[in-house]
Amino acid sequence: QVQLAESGGGSVQTGGSLRLSCTASGRTLYNTGWFRQASGQEREFVAYVSSDSRTTYYHDSVRGRFTISRDNAVNTVYLQMSSLKPEDTAVYHCGTFNWGRTYEAGAYGNWGQGTQVTVSS
Repeated sequence: QVQLAESGGGSVQTGGSLRLSCTASGRTLYNTGWFRQASGQEREFVAYVSSDSRTTYYHDSVRGRFTISRDNAVNTVYLQMSSLKPEDTAVYHCGTFNWGRTYEAGAYGNWGQGTQVTVSS
């Protein structure tokens, strides 16, 4: 039912910053996660935010560098990425959480098409 659209990806140098957006169709607010998938790798958890912003989770590899937030007035979830590293290079997807473990991709239902982030050294 809900459609998600990611934007904001691009190519940056090591240490640079990007801000990703995930905009959902309709009025329903979902607990939302960001995952990334590097070439030849499985989809990896990045960050999670509850629908009311009371709860956030981060993967250890991004904690302190990335910040997840949301603006429910425009039904958009953001991922502010700073101090980017080459290992952050991946296609970043947002998804709506169903149930289960927030760090498992299988717990999420709808997914966006993804936005490419490339960090060069």
